[in-house]
Amino acid sequence: MSNKNRDAPAGGRRLILLRHAKSDWPDGVDDKKRPLADRGRKAASLMGDYLEREGLVPDLVLVSTAERTQQTWGRVKKAFSQAPEVRDADAIYEAPAETLMSVLKGVEPAFRVVMMIGHNPGMEDLAAKLIGGGDPEALRRISEKYPTGGLAVIDFTADTWQAIGSASGVLERFVTPRSLV
Repeated sequence: MSNKNRDAPAGGRRLILLRHAKSDWPDGVDDKKRPLADRGRKAASLMGDYLEREGLVPDLVLVSTAERTQQTWGRVKKAFSQAPEVRDADAIYEAPAETLMSVLKGVEPAFRVVMMIGHNPGMEDLAAKLIGGGDPEALRRISEKYPTGGLAVIDFTADTWQAIGSASGVLERFVTPRSLV
């Protein structure tokens, strides 16, 4: 495993945006309480294995309080040999990009690699707002669709989270569960 993947750019920040895995739609269940579907449980475990294998282990994980995001994180974290700090963040639940950006800008500078696990359209809109360039193939794929279980890795040269802004990030990679099987 190379340090290039584990670390944010020298002096910079790395944001890992993970959309929750595929959820189920049981009758009579409130949206916030919807669990992962069988396919989602498999995909979340697959993404966890990928993150660990690639050295994409965050210092801090911000997780929406919805059941499907909590279950996604529960599956992902099983793959990590080193446990990051985790914070449940109710503000992430079905939040627009502006709210997600506000949550991110509230992160302490000591955390250089942050993972946010949330929902669309906010996650996709936040990625679109932050990305100013990057891997052409990854840019093409993320512009087409940000499916459940989709993972965007965005690097910044900023020395604090408060200093990141629109189009200031570089899309290092975009991976989906389907692309890993």
